[in-house]
Parts: sequence; structure tokens; C-alpha cells
Amino acid sequence: MSKSPAQALLDKADKKVSSSGGWFSSATSKYEEAGDLYQQAANSFKIEKAFKEAGDAFAKEAECRENSKEQNEAANAWWNAAKAYKRGFPQRKLLYLPIQSISTPPSRYPGLKQTIVHLTQAGRFRQAADREKEIGQIHLQENNDLRQACESYERAGDWYAQEDAAATANACYKDAADLHADLEEFPQAIARYEQVATHSLSSPLTKYSVKEYYLRSGLCSLAMQNDTVSAKRNLAKYSEKDPSYATTREGKFVHALIEAVENGDQEAFTGIVFEFDQVVKLDNWKTGMLLKIKRGLEDGAADDGGIM
Repeated sequence: MSKSPAQALLDKADKKVSSSGGWFSSATSKYEEAGDLYQQAANSFKIEKAFKEAGDAFAKEAECRENSKEQNEAANAWWNAAKAYKRGFPQRKLLYLPIQSISTPPSRYPGLKQTIVHLTQAGRFRQAADREKEIGQIHLQENNDLRQACESYERAGDWYAQEDAAATANACYKDAADLHADLEEFPQAIARYEQVATHSLSSPLTKYSVKEYYLRSGLCSLAMQNDTVSAKRNLAKYSEKDPSYATTREGKFVHALIEAVENGDQEAFTGIVFEFDQVVKLDNWKTGMLLKIKRGLEDGAADDGGIM
């Protein structure tokens, strides 16, 4: 049975890597030539829709590029490997690529993470941030690992910020703040919301979104053992930074919630939430935070000897 064009190229690349070279060749040129062949093989496998084999070939190319000190090409090869594995091995979440090393015993190599290593070494922090953000999405959507996702979003945000991509950085920090809250790390969540709000206040194009961040921060304060003291203090602080906040629907909503929680009034709390939801539909995150606050109210009522 004849070999496919992709397999023939792969065999040729393997043979090139294992060759000892000649008088007029160097180890560097050997790896450069093998890397080119692995790349051709990988692309041929993609045409055949053999994505697992394409990922293996791109990963071998990446090792050749590393051996020949071609850092940018190595980063691209790892990235191509990760994309191929996404099609061929979705269950592996793109984070680790199972390859047979061309120079060492079988091992597990980081795909997207290895791409990031090369990108940061080359000073390509914007591209590194893109890849780190994708890792965060994988942790969250496929692994349900909130902790790792949060760390990836914060790292991506830092890299976007230093590349002056403020809007993208703030979006990552906001996602990280949501995850801190989901993990019940409310002080960290509040700090991130405040950071994003402060940046947003500096531009007329983003100032409109400040009320959303202050609202989320206020919900975090109330979810933190129904801490109305912190919630009231933060509400006053936010109203100083943005005088219009207290008159917004979001500002009035937080103020009303604080009063209901302070009075232990579950009925009023439910009514306030219902009315707000009729005008501004609550998303899943806000609904989750409000349920945490309500449970705190119920627990407080039970501790007082009964349910209101």
C-alpha cells in the first residue's frame, strides 16, 4: 500500500533529523531543513483532515525550530500544533500536546504555554496575551477550573495593559473579577472592579460602563457576609468619583438593596430585585450574587429565631 504524500514527507523529515549530516552541513541546517519538511507534512495532514497527525508534525517542527534557534518560527509551530490538536484532540483542552520528542524520550510538552514562552522571550506581549486569554477560556469553558482561568485572565490583562491595549486589558480584568467573586474572593473581586472602573472613567467612550462595575462591586460587598458597612462606604466612595452614579438605576438599586439587607427585610429585597429585573434583565452572574445575598438574609433571620 502506497504512502500518502503527508506520510512520505513525515518519513523524509524523520530521516533528515536522524541523519548525521555531511562535511558541508551543520546541525543547525539539518534542523532547519527537517523543520521545513515537518511543516510541509503537517500541512499535508491537514489537507487529509488527519489533525492528530498534523499536530504531531507541527510539534516536531517546533522542536526543530528550537534546536536551530528560530524562536519566532518555534512559537508559530507550537501555535499551529495547538490549533491542530484542537481539531484532533478536543478532550485534551489544547494545553498539553502528546508528542514523540525527536531528541529526548517521550514526554508531554505544553502547546499554547510553550507558544507563550517564545512570544514573551521575543517581546511579543500582545500576541502572548491573546494566547493566555485563550488558555483562560479553555480553563473556564472546558475544564471548569475557575482558579486557573482567573490567573490566566489576570496575566493576559497585565500584558495587554503594558502594550497600551487598555480596553482589552480591562475586559480581562473584569472577567477575572467575576471569577474572584465566583470563588468568593470578594475583596479581590472588588479591587479589580474598582481598577477597571477607574480606567473607564478616564475616557468618554467607556465612562458609561462604570455603573456596571460599581454595581458588581456593590453586590460583592453584600455577598461578603452581608457587609452593609463596606457596601455603604463603597457606595459613597463611588458617588464621589462619579457624581452621576448615585442617580443611576444601578446606584439606586444598590442603595435599596443595602437598606433591605440592613433591615433584614427579605420581602423588600425580593421586590427590589424583581422591579430591577423588569427594567434591566439580570444576567447569570448577578443572579448568582443576589442568591448568595438572599441566603445570607435567610440565615440571619434563622439565627434571630425565625424567618421573616
